[in-house]
Formats: sequence, structure tokens, C-alpha cells
Amino acid sequence: MSGIHDLGWFVVAGLLLNLTPGPDMAYIAARGAAGGFRDGFAASLGIKLGCLVHTLAAAAGLSALIAASATAFAMVKVIGAAYLAYAGVRLLIAATRRPAPSGAEPLLRPATAAAIVREAFVINVLNPKVALFFLAFLPQFIASDAPHQALAFIALGCLFNVNSLFVNVPVAWLASRAAHGLRTSTRAARLVSGAAGGVFLLLAARVATLERT
Repeated sequence: MSGIHDLGWFVVAGLLLNLTPGPDMAYIAARGAAGGFRDGFAASLGIKLGCLVHTLAAAAGLSALIAASATAFAMVKVIGAAYLAYAGVRLLIAATRRPAPSGAEPLLRPATAAAIVREAFVINVLNPKVALFFLAFLPQFIASDAPHQALAFIALGCLFNVNSLFVNVPVAWLASRAAHGLRTSTRAARLVSGAAGGVFLLLAARVATLERT
């Protein structure tokens, strides 16, 4: 597309960035460990949809507004941290409840794939650092005099999302396989769920203490 340059370097840089451990990778691994590959893959899909929103926001200039406004940045990060904390507390509650009697309905039903996609989507959209990342990273590969910068933003954002699947899907699978034996035991499954809840709370604390750069 006209206006995009150094596309090969963009792909390489995107893969290296996705290989760097961060909140998204931790969330996908926690979901994969707690619920299996389906849950990890659903988390990855939700995060990709959230990144698509950030791409469109950067193209429309909304990310620049968040970067420029301390109030907007603070509001987004507080809401995002609260949502992550809510998800973490729910997993901790599930881990501490007594197992249901044989034949009885479980106290907390496993999350559906659609619910995890929605959860991951909201968590990613409400992370202001992701918005700032797209605003800072994508323009480096778009010519300043490009006639259609918004379209170039969207094209690069979509490419970044596709590339990230080659990292996030294996992370979901590896986390799922690593915890497979634990999930077959009720006690161990509760420990895994509690650990995942703890990860979510740590991520919430990290988001809550983000500073604009």
C-alpha cells in the first residue's frame, strides 16, 4: 500500500515484540492453564479484537486524545484495572469453594468461549498502554506524506494482529499442555484456578499503576 515502508522490518519487529512477555501473554497463558487450549485460544482471539479497536482508534486519532489527556488516560486505566480485578476475584472464589457433591450442579460453571472472548476484548480495549503502543509503533512505518495514512494504519494494525497469532496461539497451547495433568485433579484444578486469579490481580495492579510516557 502507498505510504508504507520497510514492511519486512515491520513484520520482524512485530514478531519480536509479541515474543516479549507482557500482560497479554500472561493473560492468555493463565486462561490456557486454567481452562485448556480452548480458553487460551478464546483469550487470544479477544485480545486480537481489542487490538483491532486500538488500530482503528489510532487511525481516527482517538489514541492521540488519550495520550494527550491525563483525565482520559486515568479513566481508561482505572476501568481496565477494575475489570481485571473482577475477573481475578471470580477465579479466586471458584478456587476456594468446596467441590459440588456428585451429580450436583457446579457452584461456578466454566466460562464459555464467547464469555472469555468478551472478557479479553474488554481488558485489552481498556488498557491505555496498548493504545499508546499502536500510536507510537505504527507511524514509524508510514511515510509522513502518505496520502492515505489512516488506511495505512489499519493495514499495518491488521498485519500486526495476524502475526501475533503465531505467538499467542502456541502460548495458549503450551500453557494448556503444561497444566493438563493438574486439571484432571479437582484439588490441583482449584490451585490452577487460584493461580490464574492471582495473575489477573497482578495484571490489574500493573494497569492501575501505569503512567503516561
